Amino acid sequence: MIRTGRIQELSILRHTPAGLVLGDEDTAEVLLPQSERPTKDAIGGTVKVFVYRDDEGELKVTTQLPKAQVGEFAPMRVKAVTRDGAFLEWGVPVDLIVPHSEQKKPLVEGRWVVVRVALNEDTDRTYGSTRIEDHLDNSALTVKQGQEVSLVVHGRSDLGYSVVVNNLHHGLVHANEVFKHISVGDRIPGYVKTVRPDNKLDITLQPIGYRQYIDANTALLAKRIQAQGFIPLSDNSSAEEIYAEFGISKKAFKKALGALYKERLVRIGDDGVVWVG
Repeated sequence: MIRTGRIQELSILRHTPAGLVLGDEDTAEVLLPQSERPTKDAIGGTVKVFVYRDDEGELKVTTQLPKAQVGEFAPMRVKAVTRDGAFLEWGVPVDLIVPHSEQKKPLVEGRWVVVRVALNEDTDRTYGSTRIEDHLDNSALTVKQGQEVSLVVHGRSDLGYSVVVNNLHHGLVHANEVFKHISVGDRIPGYVKTVRPDNKLDITLQPIGYRQYIDANTALLAKRIQAQGFIPLSDNSSAEEIYAEFGISKKAFKKALGALYKERLVRIGDDGVVWVG
């Protein structure tokens, strides 16, 4: 089924002077313009496209991919504001409209805002909403403690940063647990620290196992060594080598390495560091 507002792989049915006719198993057809025709376009092959409706409501496809598809959240720039709503730059040939009724606060031209892409089932047209919390549900969680999750930062308060978790749930990263610069609109990985009895989610930006000694440099070093198993750097390495690999000073590297060694998570040798945790 060709679905509006989604990225899909559609089959190449035939070639025409205007472009490629694409379709799916339901015999629906749509035209990919000649200007976007891929180099490999054999009949029977597939093309990855985004499906949308133009200003006249006609179904279109493009090989340009949006910043977010239906059901996803992303930061977008407000291109214009009219009596119909705000129009956001979406990364595809049409702008994404955010009706005034879907604006938590009136949007301002030129500003960036986190928006959810949605589909009006009656008109089959996409629209955006900045009423982020209205589109998140923690009543039936799909995540558990310790799980790695994808985050979109959508708000900031004295408590910390409000985040969208896996495009489904609401979470909070407490301010006293943020060891690197983050901003509203950032897409970053995180981890479920705590699932509260009321299903509220506390999120951390560091792997759970590192919490007892965490700081930004130690987290960076621990994650890299664990992933690779071994790094060919040690206390004897030059400051230039360390900075090229981790972007931190030799002093910061030695301090972080010492913390990992104290926790018996690494073994330090002349030729490098081995993860043993």
